[in-house]
Amino acid sequence: MLRLILAAPLLLLAVLFALSNRDSVHLSLWPVPGGVDVPLSLAMLGALAVGLLFGALMTWLPGLALRRRARRAERLAALLEDRLRARPAAPVLPPPA
Repeated sequence: MLRLILAAPLLLLAVLFALSNRDSVHLSLWPVPGGVDVPLSLAMLGALAVGLLFGALMTWLPGLALRRRARRAERLAALLEDRLRARPAAPVLPPPA
């Protein structure tokens, strides 16, 4: 329910943006001949989506190595805890006099 409450204004804004920008624009890529005519709203929302995905990727990739190191450290800690539990208790010796 909370997601719907948060998403509804964004969806309304996207619909209003699309309805307000119906003019056609010509999109082309330099080395490729030709192009395509699309509504301005689709061009802008497409550019926004590409930027969002690129930003998310640039945020996620550096954390990948850190997450791998954390998983490795958790496995090592679990292994050491198991070895410590399996080890017999050392006898307590009185301090030397």
